[in-house]
Amino acid sequence: MAADFSIIDGPYLHDILDQPRALEATLAGLTCPKELPALARRLRNGEFRCVVLTGMGASFHALHPSNLEFIRRGIVTVMVETSELVHYQSRLLDPGTLVVAVSQSGQSVEMLRLLEANAGRSEIIAVTNTARSPLAENASVAILTVAGKEFSVSCKTYVAALMALKWLSAALTHDDLESVREELSLSSGAVGAYLQHWRQHAESLTRRLDEIRHLFLVGRGPSLAAAFTGALTIKESDHFPAEGMSSAAFRHGPFEMLSRKTLVLIFAGEGPARDLGLRLLRDIRDQDGDAELVGEESDYPPCKILSVPRSVRPIVEVLPAQMLTLALAARMGREPGRFELASKVTTIE
Repeated sequence: MAADFSIIDGPYLHDILDQPRALEATLAGLTCPKELPALARRLRNGEFRCVVLTGMGASFHALHPSNLEFIRRGIVTVMVETSELVHYQSRLLDPGTLVVAVSQSGQSVEMLRLLEANAGRSEIIAVTNTARSPLAENASVAILTVAGKEFSVSCKTYVAALMALKWLSAALTHDDLESVREELSLSSGAVGAYLQHWRQHAESLTRRLDEIRHLFLVGRGPSLAAAFTGALTIKESDHFPAEGMSSAAFRHGPFEMLSRKTLVLIFAGEGPARDLGLRLLRDIRDQDGDAELVGEESDYPPCKILSVPRSVRPIVEVLPAQMLTLALAARMGREPGRFELASKVTTIE
């Protein structure tokens, strides 16, 4: 099937290309609400026995880097989808728990259930793109992203949430907020530099996907955010099956699916398990499988990202997955990101 690039020129593409602006606007709007320092002091003084990190879909996956940051600081965290929290783990909602709830709309059915189930028991910090949403108005503190209106699939709201969450985790753990802000200021430039070549990336991936029938996106640590969100975005945008998982889990079964019809994107990430990702890349290729590394050292341009600080990496890592959605749409001749069965805000459990 010949690729049709005219089909992708629409609101979803415009949202992707708007990400540098969304990041700049969000960073400019990140100020410390007057209630936040008191919650940070209570957290550092041990008044909260744990922090519950919750959301749905991409909002949930965006919490992976913060989860690891809190654990690194010695803070007990529970990362759980809101649907599970309200129905099966509601005992976590008490005065000894600090909840960080992430929702682009702030009004999905699960967030409304959370507010109802909590009934003021736990302090809630909201991270949302919608200032007058039920979540923002009923939370103890609201951290607002400034991504602007988004057509459908989360792209600019997702990267803006990652930025806000990094800033929030720094504020809660008494990091140097000015240094964190300086690092985060590099994100819009790094994203913009990659997106300057979006069409070349999408065209290259279109050719690469010629025989591909199965997509796996795998990573470890903070890179799980990009692996899970990237796979979700592909399914939502293109109706194409894709699976996100840890690199370790890929060896426990899916490795058997290796063939020239299976493409594996391995997020190189950073930290102690980075070399294990590089080994997985070699092992897949040794089995005549198809795999690419997403990272600074990648020799495949659509998967090569700029070298950025650790705080910025989760933001830029997701970009190759977004290019995959454009390439798949061009190959399949369907507009990417247009919902046919779902909706932007989920209102039914």
